[in-house]
Amino acid sequence: MLSWLQANIGTIVLVLVLIAVVILIVYKLRKDKKTGQTSCGCGCEHCALHDQCHARKS
Repeated sequence: MLSWLQANIGTIVLVLVLIAVVILIVYKLRKDKKTGQTSCGCGCEHCALHDQCHARKS
C-alpha cells in the first residue's frame, strides 16, 4: 500500500487540488446567486436576453 501511495502521490495531490478548486467555484457561484449578482459581472440592463435570463419580480 505504501509503495502504491508513493508511486501515485503526484496524481493524488493534483486530484485534491482540482477538487478544492471545484468546491471553491461552486461556493462562489452559490454565494453570488444568493446576493443577486450575475455571473458575467455586469448589469443586465443592456443584455439582449435580460428578460429570459432572470425571472421578473412583480
